[in-house]
Formats: sequence, structure tokens, C-alpha cells
Amino acid sequence: MGTYNPYENVVTMIRDAGDRLGYKECDYIATMYPERELKVSFPVRMDDGTVKMFEGYRVQHSSSRGPCKGGIRYHPDSDENEVKALAAWMTFKCAVVGIPYGGAKGAVKVDPSTLSRNELERLTRRFTAMIAPMLGPERDIPAPDINTNGEIMGWIMDTYSMLKGYAIPGVVTGKPIDIGGSLGRPEATGRGVMITTREILKKLNMSVEKTRVVVQGMGNVGSVSARLLSEQGAAVIAVSDVSGGIFRESGLDIPDILRFLEEKGNLLKDYKQSGVTYVSNQELLALPTDVLIPAAMENQINGDNAANVKAKLIIEGANGPTTVEADKILEANGIVVVPDILANAGGVVVSYFEWVQNIQSLMWDEDEINKAQARIMCKAIETVYENYHGKNISLRTSAYMIALKKLVTAKKTRGIFP
Repeated sequence: MGTYNPYENVVTMIRDAGDRLGYKECDYIATMYPERELKVSFPVRMDDGTVKMFEGYRVQHSSSRGPCKGGIRYHPDSDENEVKALAAWMTFKCAVVGIPYGGAKGAVKVDPSTLSRNELERLTRRFTAMIAPMLGPERDIPAPDINTNGEIMGWIMDTYSMLKGYAIPGVVTGKPIDIGGSLGRPEATGRGVMITTREILKKLNMSVEKTRVVVQGMGNVGSVSARLLSEQGAAVIAVSDVSGGIFRESGLDIPDILRFLEEKGNLLKDYKQSGVTYVSNQELLALPTDVLIPAAMENQINGDNAANVKAKLIIEGANGPTTVEADKILEANGIVVVPDILANAGGVVVSYFEWVQNIQSLMWDEDEINKAQARIMCKAIETVYENYHGKNISLRTSAYMIALKKLVTAKKTRGIFP
């Protein structure tokens, strides 16, 4: 296997969707290249007085359908290709669910667990200042991603507001409620995964009750998905984090696990409960189950391990967890894969609600937000499923076709400047 390049995966999917729609390459060529890529290097003063250099990125993939939107992650393995791919996935995700945004993504190469809270704040504020010329409520709106959270979004919003001279809450989403965040936003991606799982199971004449579910990754998305699905009556039989996974055939006590993980420093490898056995992340992906939710990082199900997957249905909670090579193997084995650009779009839907509330200086209640999110998600799921049903294509291809059609239409309608 060559070096994994997630952006090549994106381009392969775009070409495939373009061919199936009968487009010439010149119709969709703009979607194969990011509009802007910024790479920055910046110093941060550490607590001991030394100065360390860090590298960061912000990529805007497309603004054809509106301002660019996408998270910022802090991860030591982040690089340009990963950020470019994540930005492109955001473009297609927003188009699939009909949100008037394009895609962007950002990252800093850092392991945040090695920084103190003060160092993390200084790094965040300096990175924000470095990419500030690209940001703005009408231009590019970041959000939390891997290893970033509401507090970090608050620092970004404050830094940007200080540079502009007045409060601009709409520059980021996923902020704390006290400074313009939206109710329902922390749970939004996981809630979207639960809605997608429930709706697709209905299509397959299965119900959520008693359905066996395996969740890889117990970060924000995985933990919320596991909790909401167990509340719906599903048996979550295995979950994992960076330390490995835990399994119990009869189903795990998800509320108890979440209470355990809430304590700082606790990892699943130290979780003790009767009947619980320990599995590696690779073993977890191969467990016999009805539903598998990869909610960790990209490139988890690939050409090396796809043949071992025994789930009937994969719901992609993470971005890009399945490679193009793996898709072919899963399809040949009759496994239905619900793509990331549909399954985890619940987060950007509620981010859009947050942004709308900010620019209109409004506050919606949580029930209103959850109902609106479910309505948008269910409509998108229905459209993608209808386009797929009875045709010799995957749900991923169906979603890309729907999104690409919207992007090409937007580009044609706007025309090419000058």
C-alpha cells in the first residue's frame, strides 16, 4: 500500500460522481481544487519562558454556495492533504443537506495534552491572529473538531473580536452558550448520527430496539451517538477510545461508561464491570454486529482490514473513516455504508442555526433546534436513499452525485469571474 492521501480519495469520488451525472470534467473541475490554502508558522511562549514554533493550516475548499464552514483540529499528525480533504468533505456535506455554506477546515500540528491550559490559550489566540484575514461571519466560520472544544472556540471568537474592535459572535460556531453559542450544538453531530441510523434501519426493515451497535471512538460524536442510540433501545455491545475497546455481548451500560470517562485521565482500558472483556480497536471493527459507527479518525477501514468487517450497516460518524479501496470490498460483501457527508452532517446543520441566531441576534429554544435538525436530516436521508434505491450505486456515490449537482449548478449560475 502506498502512502494514504485522503485528498486523492475525494478527487476519485468527485470524478466518479461527475461521470455518472454525464458531466464533462470542465463542468466540475473547480471542485477538485481548494480555492485557498494558508500554511502558517508561529511562535508560542511556553510556561517555562522558552519559545516553541508551531505549524498550522486553514483551507477554504469552495465558496460557491456561501461562506466557508469547517472545524479546527489540534493533532500531531495533521498535514495539508488531510486538511484539504476535510475541507472538501465539508463542501459536499453542506451541499447534501442543503445548508448555504461551502467547506473549509483548519488544523495545528500539536498534541494538546502536552500543553498547559495557558499554553493552549496562547497557541489558540496566536493561530487565530495568523489566519484572521481569512475568517469572518460572511467569509469563513470555524467550529470545534478533534481535540478542540467550546472553550477554544470562545478564545478564537474573543481574539477575532479584539482584532476588529467589537464583539463578533458569528465568526465561530460551537461556542459556550454565554457568548452566543446555540442550545443543542454540543450534541448535534451525535444526534445526527442517531437520526441517520434510525432512518436507514427503517429503510432496511429493521428497528433500533435490540439492534446491536459497535462504536469506535468515544469523543464527542461517538459518546453522544452511543448514549442516544442506547436511549432508543439499541444494545451498544462495544465502544473504544485511544486506549482500546470494551465489549459485552448483552450490551454495555453506556451511562455508567460516560460517567467514568468524564473524570479527567480515565481511559476505557481501566474500565471495570462484570462481563466486560477488552478488545483492540482492530478487533472492535471486526466484531459481528448490526451497526458499526466509526467515530474516531479517517482511514480506519481500509484495504487491509475491510474484509474482516462483519457489520450489516456502517454509519460514518467520523470524516473519511473508509477508504475508496475499502468501499469496494464492503460493497462486494453486501455491507451498506452511509457516508460521512450525510451521516455526520448534523453538526454543521446546528452550526448553521447558531450562525443564523448570531447574525440576527436571536436565541432559539432547544426543542425548536432539535426538530429543525431532524427535519433537515430526514429530508437529506430520504433524497440520498431515493437516488440510490434500485440503482447499481452506493449511498456514498448517491450523496456525492446530489452534492456535485448542486455545486455545478451554483458555479454555472454565478459564472466564472471575470
